[in-house]
Amino acid sequence: MANAGQDENIDFSVDKNNLYNEESITDLKVASIRVLKPVNIDGTEDNSRKMIYIGHTQLMSPQGPIPIQAKLKAENLKDAIDEFPEAMKQSMAEMIERARKMQAQMKQQNDSRIIVPGR
Repeated sequence: MANAGQDENIDFSVDKNNLYNEESITDLKVASIRVLKPVNIDGTEDNSRKMIYIGHTQLMSPQGPIPIQAKLKAENLKDAIDEFPEAMKQSMAEMIERARKMQAQMKQQNDSRIIVPGR
């Protein structure tokens, strides 16, 4: 392997103080919400930390599905479900803005190339 030496520098240690049990909630249409419940090293609930809710959906494009996800500002599942639509819209808007910036940069790079006749 060409980069075997580099692989030895990767830290695969598990952060034992940041463990979560993952649960998935879906409406089988649009919404998928990952519920990350904090747990201790022995698997018991860690009530000193808050649950994390992450919304996920996909948009279909001619190139295939485009995943969209966002952390949901929620204290419980009901709040996460209520937050989901706006969070997905915001995440999609940010993704579109990033794509526009990348297009503008690529256009600027292409426009600034010097074309030498005969080469």
